Order: sequence, then structure tokens, then C-alpha cells
Amino acid sequence: MIRFARRRTALTLLALACALPATFASAQTPMKVILPVGPGSGVDTIVRAIQPALAKALGQPVVIENIAGAGGITGTAALVKAAPDGNTIGVVSNNHVINPHVFKSMPFDAIADITPISVLGATPFVLVVNPKVPASNVRQLIDFLKAKPGAYNYASSGNGTIIHLAGAMFADQAGVDVKHIPYKGVGPMVTDLIGGQVEMGVVALPAVQGHLKSGALRAIGVCSKSRAAAAPEIPTIAEQGLPEYDVAGWFAVVGPARLGAEQVKRIHAAFSAALAMPEVKDAMDKQGNAISPTTPEAAAQFFRSELARYGALVKKVGLKPE
Repeated sequence: MIRFARRRTALTLLALACALPATFASAQTPMKVILPVGPGSGVDTIVRAIQPALAKALGQPVVIENIAGAGGITGTAALVKAAPDGNTIGVVSNNHVINPHVFKSMPFDAIADITPISVLGATPFVLVVNPKVPASNVRQLIDFLKAKPGAYNYASSGNGTIIHLAGAMFADQAGVDVKHIPYKGVGPMVTDLIGGQVEMGVVALPAVQGHLKSGALRAIGVCSKSRAAAAPEIPTIAEQGLPEYDVAGWFAVVGPARLGAEQVKRIHAAFSAALAMPEVKDAMDKQGNAISPTTPEAAAQFFRSELARYGALVKKVGLKPE
């Protein structure tokens, strides 16, 4: 009996020893965060600032993967195909609910094929110009553009993106004729803005703060109704004569469809904890981001309402589905 008990104990210990490496490996499986934007964009800057704290809160490594293209469709298509096991999530922006209105066909359903986890907050946009443009405010820029209708360009990170829509809204409300030049991401767009290949564009403030400080770009105005805390010296476009102009970029965490409730709860809690860490709060404040994570239920409702809102906006500025 003693020999049998010892043998059973040894077998139990052996089984535990075999199980431990698998458990450890599972705990160390990286969390992949898909960003459907290129490096250097506003969302990319935000998520990379959160990355170390998020890894700490999750208790697992966090790997960021940029998959840009088609206004975010390429990256989100990769996300919706991922296994709903809690190890692949994405951070999307306004483009997610704009795309169904500006593309004739979509490889996924913007609502049915994701699991909303949290709308984390919003980041301010700013209208910028190349320093060679002789304008420092909205009135001067409008006068400059009206002097030669159709002669100047505004850049965007891609057809149908929120940045494209923001530029089109400015042209519409200012009554100017300016050509749209789409790029494959914010990085190339900003490079050509600095180089002078394009005269102006709307971009997330965190993506160009350094360029504004160095003088490589000049800010004309903040696109939201209120001034940005990170750059209070920049007036809003609304206060400079276009009172109806109001655009800000929100960012939200989503998972593939059918992501389990426990995984949603775990990921939501990790983001909330990471965003509450002092170093992250400081980084978000410096970037000018307004952080206020929503519940998964509120996020789902937000996605539906934003889908309808941007549908109406796309029609108003006359963007045609491609």
C-alpha cells in the first residue's frame, strides 16, 4: 500500500510537472494589438505610449502590429479573422464606421464582425500647413486658397478616412476649391507636408507635435470645438470664423466577433488599469488626449450611433462610394 501510494504520488507530481510548462507558455503568449494604421499616426502614437503599462496590467507581453491600407480595412480584416481567444485585439478609430459609407463593398461587417470592448477616449486634430504657405490663421488660409482656385492640395491618410473627411469638411465650410491628395498612411502624408509637395492637411495632434515645435509645420487651428490642453495656444477653427466645424478622433478597443465575456472583462480591466497608471496619464496629457474608457455595452451603442452619424456626414460633404 505504501509502495502504491508513493507510485501514485510520483505520477501526480510528474503530471503536474508536465502541465506547468504549458501553463507558463500560455500565460506568456503575447497579446497582439493590431493597428489598422501606419507607424506615426495618432492612434499608433497613443497605443505605443500605453503598451508597457498594458503588458504589466495583462501579465503578458504586448506586441503591436501595424497593418495599414484601404483606410483601415486591411488591418481590421486581419482582426476579424483572428481566433476569439483573447490574444488578438485591435484599436480602431472613426474610420471604422466611416468606411461602410465610402466603400461600395466591405470584406466584413463593421458592427457584426467585432466585439466592442471600450471606447478609450479622443485625440484632437489640427489643420496644418507647410511653412511656405503665407497663412497663420483660418482667414489668411481661406484668402490664399481663394486667390487661385484648384491650384492647391490638401493631404489625407487615404480615401474616405476621417482625415480625408475632415479636410473635405473644411473645404466645404470655407467655400474653397482645393484638391484632395490621398496617401497610404499618416507617415508619408506628413513627410510630403513637410517637404512642400502638398500645402495643407488635417492630422492628429500627437503625430505632429514635434514638427510644430520645430517649425517644420505650422498649425492653423484645432479641429474640435475646444482648444487642446496639450497646445492651448492654438485657437480652434470654430472660433476663427467656421463655427460649425468640429472633428475629433476617437479610438476604441475591439476584438473579433464572439469574443467571450470573460476575455472582454479581462481586457477591459487591463486597459482601464493601464490608463490609470501615472506614467500613462502623463503621456496622454502631454499628447492632449481626453481619456474616459467606456463599458463594453456603452461602446457597442457608440459604434451604432457613430455609424449613423458619419453616414449623414458623408452625404452632406458629397463623398461618393468608391
